[in-house]
Amino acid sequence: MSRSNFPTFGTSKTGTYVSTLKNYNLPPFILERIALDCKSDLVKKGRIEERLQSMNDAALELLHKVFVDCHEDSDGVFANYRFFAYISSMFHKCEILLNERIPGSSGKVHKIPIAVKNNGMYIAVGYNKSSGGPISKREAVKFYEMVDDIKKGDHGNQLTEGIFGSSVGFDGEALVTLEKLSKSRKKDPQNKIDFKTASFENRIYSVTKC
Repeated sequence: MSRSNFPTFGTSKTGTYVSTLKNYNLPPFILERIALDCKSDLVKKGRIEERLQSMNDAALELLHKVFVDCHEDSDGVFANYRFFAYISSMFHKCEILLNERIPGSSGKVHKIPIAVKNNGMYIAVGYNKSSGGPISKREAVKFYEMVDDIKKGDHGNQLTEGIFGSSVGFDGEALVTLEKLSKSRKKDPQNKIDFKTASFENRIYSVTKC
């Protein structure tokens, strides 16, 4: 049931959640995904506080758990939600797409957790590792090759950024390798891709290397 017609004063737990969450930069598509997950109402337009107030208790509790308490779950969904919000904050007024399938020049169709479009063209893709050991050199090379394949394909003409996020860190060799591969492309403006790595530490994503 929507609570949009109810007063917002008081010290209820959900009221506290709304007052806290309204200060977070939560993109609309995150609210929509959480509302869907929790079978919650969500008003289509309005200020962030009004949209939060329209959500049910389960949705507000989940948002608080993901973005305020920074809990982890076994499937890595919470970490991905935080990564998606981080990517969204980097690309204002762009179209954010989740679980995109993008064919590369090799003919392989790559499933991309988050992609960014501007004027109908892909400009960035992102992937986040949420569990296990730190990202290895092999994983860094695999990410590079995937983005390179998309860049060379029919849909990669405007692709200029590949963002590799991690909730479990990077080993030193992975960072060095991806940085070298990124720099090697900058000599050719037509083929340039900036590969960025972002680590989730102290409850925030921040770029580790560019």
